[in-house]
Amino acid sequence: MRNNSGIAFGVADGVGGWEESGVDPSLFSQALMFHAHRYSRNAWAGEPEIDPTLDYEEREEVEGWEMTPYECLDLAYGGVLREKFVQAGASTACLITLNASSGVLRSANLGDSGFIVIRSNSILYRQRPQTHFFNCPKQLTKLPTSELRRFSRACVDSPSEAETYRVKLGDGDIVIAYTDGLADNVFASEVVQLCALVARRGGPEDEQVQMIADRLVDYARLCMKSTVRVSPFERDAARHGMYFLGGKADEYACLFLL
Repeated sequence: MRNNSGIAFGVADGVGGWEESGVDPSLFSQALMFHAHRYSRNAWAGEPEIDPTLDYEEREEVEGWEMTPYECLDLAYGGVLREKFVQAGASTACLITLNASSGVLRSANLGDSGFIVIRSNSILYRQRPQTHFFNCPKQLTKLPTSELRRFSRACVDSPSEAETYRVKLGDGDIVIAYTDGLADNVFASEVVQLCALVARRGGPEDEQVQMIADRLVDYARLCMKSTVRVSPFERDAARHGMYFLGGKADEYACLFLL
């Protein structure tokens, strides 16, 4: 973000059901993140930092504006709707900013992507998925203008429906953003256990973060292929009166911040 006032990061997961209509699901999610980056790199993570010793006219010349993840999501979605190379598609999204001076984390999440904040080997916060019904997340959608009737039953949600969150982080807190491919296969308690095991080994923080990422990705892959281990997706299916066995095959993305 502008002048290193903070960082912005996030994940987006294209809705795979669009493949049946000949649409590449990744195009929408990639475009959404492209526009999110385009807007966030010129914005401040908090109030623009202005030197109080400057004259009024000089302070007025400070460029940029404070932008929340919610505002960024709204602007990025508008960018996708105007994007001529994206004809149609849909995606979930989770955007997060961290203010470098205050340590305040803010987020905006729509759908079943999400993030978790771990503090002292316990869960401080875990984003709950937003769904219409089982395995149908809320999603940002672009419909092809020439075939609106064909997609009359498509889910079309608004950035205004995104759930927002704010918390002040402390030293040693771990933030992990992820798509549903991880959450459907690995329980949050297992993520905490893995982080604790890596922390006990010690070492430089950047090496710890990389080790957590590597271990979690490998473990998620094993869980995904298992037919004997009860997965979060299997448990959720049972709550909705449906039968599903083992892990759920899916792509997944994870981002780690320590």
